[in-house]
This record gives sequence, structure tokens and C-alpha cells, in this order.
Amino acid sequence: MPSFSFSYAGRHEATPIAGEPSLSVRELYVGYDQRDVLAGVTLRVPVGARVALIGANGAGKSTLFRTVAGLLPIRRGEVRIYGRPVGACHHRVAYLPQRSEIDWRFPITVRRLVVSGRYVHLGWFRRLSANDWRSVDAVLARLKIADLAERQIGQLSGGQQQRVLLARALVQGADLLLLDEPLNAVDVETRGVVGAVLAAEKRAGRTVIVATHDLDRLESDYDLVIRLEDGLAQHSGGVTTHDLAPLAAALEGGPLA
Repeated sequence: MPSFSFSYAGRHEATPIAGEPSLSVRELYVGYDQRDVLAGVTLRVPVGARVALIGANGAGKSTLFRTVAGLLPIRRGEVRIYGRPVGACHHRVAYLPQRSEIDWRFPITVRRLVVSGRYVHLGWFRRLSANDWRSVDAVLARLKIADLAERQIGQLSGGQQQRVLLARALVQGADLLLLDEPLNAVDVETRGVVGAVLAAEKRAGRTVIVATHDLDRLESDYDLVIRLEDGLAQHSGGVTTHDLAPLAAALEGGPLA
């Protein structure tokens, strides 16, 4: 029997099921009002893969991420994270939204924003511990922004903002990272730092799924590429793939047209 404990927002934490993929989606339908943004999406992501999620604006990439993170309801279909339903392993999923979704005018320091990534482990009554703060300082150092710890987030450049958001995701200690456009409109230095950190996360056995429009580095930087086309079931469940080596084994039923 898996061990459970109460955690953030009163939800349960469950141990992963051995041998299950990090993410499995079957015939997923998600939408807003009366419109389905995702319609019949099916995919399977193996543990430890570095995955590019590509598609035009409006294809449903952000909607898929929000659904896996438990922020949007499922109309139909199934999402499993390490074999568990959404919410059972929520502490194992870290979601990095697009930078434009954050109110950077909010009066909070970098360190305080990043430590909010630890809240998922605290439950209702626990306070931040010295270990939580050490985790924050360590991830700020990894992303080379330790000197910005006490700076207000509204004083950051675009590249610095992106590193701060990634720091908040990493400090959670999650096994599945959902990163929505983490390299969009950033400087060369930030691109290099973030790329190195994501490579290290993969080496540590974590699964990294990156929504990206950068098509030039797909083959060199990713094990698997999944393409959404308008989030609709136009290509065997709404997902098509690029022909990379691990693809046939990673997608249910073999490679899609």
C-alpha cells in the first residue's frame, strides 16, 4: 500500500507506481466555456526524458500544462502522473508559467518569490524551515542570481525574471518539470545558464517538458518532440511527433503520422 500524508491545500501525496511513465495522457478533452482547446490528446512521456512541446500559438500547450498541474478541470479523458491521477502526486509536478502571466509589480523580493515553491510541502500549519531557505539559496546560486536575492522582482530584467521563475520551480524538488517558454526572449547568458541547469536535471533522472518555439535545437537538446496542432484530434488523438530515436517507444501505439 502506498504511504499518504496531508499536504498543501489539504490534498494527498502518493508514492509513484513503479514502472509507470512520468506522464500519461489518454483521450484528453479540456476547454473554456463551450470550446474544447484539447480534444482527444493522447501521449506518454517516459521517466527521465527531456521533451519539447511545440505548436502554434493557441495550439493548447499552456492548457495541457495547466491541466497536468491540476489548475484546469478535465472534461473527458485521463491524466496520470507516475501512475497516479492529477492531485495525488501534485508535489511531484512543478509548473513554470509564461513570464507574461506574472505581475512583476507585486512588492516581493526574489528570495520570497522563490521560497513560495516550497509551500507545496508545508501543509496548513508548518512554517518555513532553515532547510527550506537553504534550498532557496542553493537554487539561486545554481542559476547565478544569488546576488539578486533581496531585490524587488519589479527591478529585474527579462532574463533575470525568467531565472527567478525557474528557481521557484526547481526549489520545489519535483520530479516532473513543466516549463512554458522558459527561453523566450532571454539574453544569451540566461539561455546558457538555463540550458545547463535543465541538462543537469535530466542527468539527475527528472523529466523535463519544455514548451518552445525554438525549432533549431530540437534534435540536439531533446529526447522527444511532441507537436500539438490546435489541440484537436486531427492526427491520431491530436498529437503528432517528430521522428527522433526514442519516439516510437514513448508514444502509445507507436509513432503517429
